Amino acid sequence: MQNYWKKNLGYLVILLLIWFIVSYGFGILLAPYLDTFHLGGFKLGFWFAQQGSIYVFVVIIFVYVWLMNRLDKDYDVDEK
Repeated sequence: MQNYWKKNLGYLVILLLIWFIVSYGFGILLAPYLDTFHLGGFKLGFWFAQQGSIYVFVVIIFVYVWLMNRLDKDYDVDEK
């Protein structure tokens, strides 16, 4: 069971790191560079700050659910 929680926390760290990079890195730090590109008529840095990080967070939720369902089956703690 200790390996289960270790993998679970590993998934959390990786997924939250991705979200941090997208929201803070793309939305704030790299915004001036990304603003040279446009997406749907908006500057890309602005888009990541306003919409992109939210979309990525929703995708991360679905990825986490998928990973946890797979992990639960591997450790036989899934809901049957």
